[in-house]
Amino acid sequence: MTVVEVGSMAPEFVLPGTAGEVRLSGFRGKQNVVLYFYPKDNTPG
Repeated sequence: MTVVEVGSMAPEFVLPGTAGEVRLSGFRGKQNVVLYFYPKDNTPG
């Protein structure tokens, strides 16, 4: 597993979307993207 440091660029990734695949690189240089990682997903509390 790759550790991403605060302030560094996120690695390329692809997610399924309603109109096909969504690539992070498709936004680079066009608009800001906020990535939010929450480690307690699907846990109580």
